[in-house]
Amino acid sequence: MNTNFKLFRIWDIPIGLHPSWFLVFGLLTWSFASGYFPNAYPQLSSMSHWGLALVTSLLFFGSVLAHELGHAYLALRNGIPVKSITLFIFGGVAQIGQEPRTPGAEFRIAIAGPLVSLGLAGLFEAAYLLDASIPLLAAPSEYLARINLILALFNMIPGFPLDGGRVLRAIVWKYTGSYRRATKFASYTGQIVAFGFIGFGVYSIFNGQFFNGLWLAFIGWFLQNAAASAYNQMNTQRSLEGVKVAQVMSRDYPVVLVTTTLDRIIEENVLNRGQSTFFVSGIGLSEPKGMLTLAEITRVPRQEWPYVTAATIMTPMDQLLQIAPDTDLLDAIERMEQANVSQAPVVQGRHVEGLLTRHQVLEYLRLRTAVGV
Repeated sequence: MNTNFKLFRIWDIPIGLHPSWFLVFGLLTWSFASGYFPNAYPQLSSMSHWGLALVTSLLFFGSVLAHELGHAYLALRNGIPVKSITLFIFGGVAQIGQEPRTPGAEFRIAIAGPLVSLGLAGLFEAAYLLDASIPLLAAPSEYLARINLILALFNMIPGFPLDGGRVLRAIVWKYTGSYRRATKFASYTGQIVAFGFIGFGVYSIFNGQFFNGLWLAFIGWFLQNAAASAYNQMNTQRSLEGVKVAQVMSRDYPVVLVTTTLDRIIEENVLNRGQSTFFVSGIGLSEPKGMLTLAEITRVPRQEWPYVTAATIMTPMDQLLQIAPDTDLLDAIERMEQANVSQAPVVQGRHVEGLLTRHQVLEYLRLRTAVGV
């Protein structure tokens, strides 16, 4: 879930919007202004309906953000980094840097979001009771109290990866002592729930509720894919247990001199040899001074390639994420994910042993699958 529009940071966590957010924000605002508020508060003007619609939509997504911040706060309290929070078409998602290490941590992080939504439901309900006689205040309070309650209850459905599914996984994990069995059970349960949404959505479509049915089916499709992906990810992690970086890394890594121009690298290394990551070495030196990627080259205007050298734009070795060859591959992948890099030099002491890339990990997994391991 990539964040394309960054807004601000809370607790140093980037908060952003996915492009799909704008679609659902527009549809929600239009629905409020043309249907919900005119029916509930016909005495208000059309301008008031649109103003209330805009404010209510913003407060709704503020509530979704608060829900995700509940997850993020508990994750940070349990020593788990949070990479970002993104608002998108289905609400929001807090991207944590690693899975919880204990069932207790999993339970606390999962339950935090629904508890925040329940708290907001109570807060808005109290506000509605106080301002029920003032339509401009009562209208958003009434809706937000209801929708936060629905948000809490919906997320507690025991279907992974919903919060209820994660709570279920934590309970099964605690009871069985097996993270794998708990994930498998929660994933299967999640897919059953997802197919239930799809089935009910199709039923609604054939009964004349086309939009509602399509939306339910879409939610079910999303949940089914997410639940299946979670189980596949766990199987992938299990297949890589005990594998060391030295077994996967490339020892035959490309090297270019510090004086090599970018146009020459493109011509000789990228186009002719299909290489995209290079170590940069000084003349007569045995160890690289830095590393250069195709992404860094393409950020330089093309007309400057004949005049810019590798040394100019390379990343020095001491600024790179460095991994030892005897590091567990899963740990290396996690460190690369946290650093948001696709490649890392494999270094023993001060000597470069090889290069580890995400592509090599995927190729290693493909080969293991091909030979039935």
